[in-house]
Amino acid sequence: MKRPTAIRPGIALLAALFISASAFAEPATPVAGVQREVGPGVYRPLYPPSPREAVVPVVAFALDRYPVTNEDYARFVRANPSWKRGAPARILADESYLAHWTSPDGPGPDVSPKAPVVRVSWFAAKAYCAFAGARLPTEAEWELAAMASPTQKDASADKAFLEAISVWYARPNKGPLAPVGRGPANAWGISDLHGLIWEWVSDFNSTLVTSDAREGSGGDRMRFCGASALGARDTTDYVKFMRVALRGSLRADYTTSLLGFRCAKTLPRPDGGAR
Repeated sequence: MKRPTAIRPGIALLAALFISASAFAEPATPVAGVQREVGPGVYRPLYPPSPREAVVPVVAFALDRYPVTNEDYARFVRANPSWKRGAPARILADESYLAHWTSPDGPGPDVSPKAPVVRVSWFAAKAYCAFAGARLPTEAEWELAAMASPTQKDASADKAFLEAISVWYARPNKGPLAPVGRGPANAWGISDLHGLIWEWVSDFNSTLVTSDAREGSGGDRMRFCGASALGARDTTDYVKFMRVALRGSLRADYTTSLLGFRCAKTLPRPDGGAR
């Protein structure tokens, strides 16, 4: 796998936009549930299951402009006490669930209410989105949105943009998380897809499965090694490798200090049905 090289002076300013600062400051106007329409477009999986699936059409959908914040999630747990810290069954969230909060139903003074909530499991994120009348985005939807730079809806060939993102992947923030909304919105109007946290997707465990697992016989379901990389569509796409590797390492009950989420919605068709 190709590692990111040193930052060239020409992309230093762009890279700075994707590195989250530790100082707390209020974002412009982040509002829980504010969404933007993304798509239609296409997603090209790093590991296509078959030649016919090398290009995945993505219909237009709505996506939260910002990741879900601590204050958003605090309102959810107060309305749903079964999701307070210490309340979910162990099968739904590991021991680190909301461990950075100072109380079972709130983040406390040392955690910015406007920072993205982290240490939430896939089950918890899914429950939040359902409570909000939404759902988690699919991998294809999230990747389509994340492919946009501030100026292009498809910046997958923009080397400066990709190198700027790779800076954070190589050196993720280790201090307190900054509030959402401090970086520029991309061409779809979505913010903070890069440079702040990792994010859950609904089908996080659908990539890197063995042929045995696809056939329902179980086995070594999460296969990510040097040999499997040879089957990748683009072996130079470092940042996508990192996302696929992370998703392949997760279980639905896992929580980490840099893993949060945002919600999506299926848009109605002109005839009133779902797209």
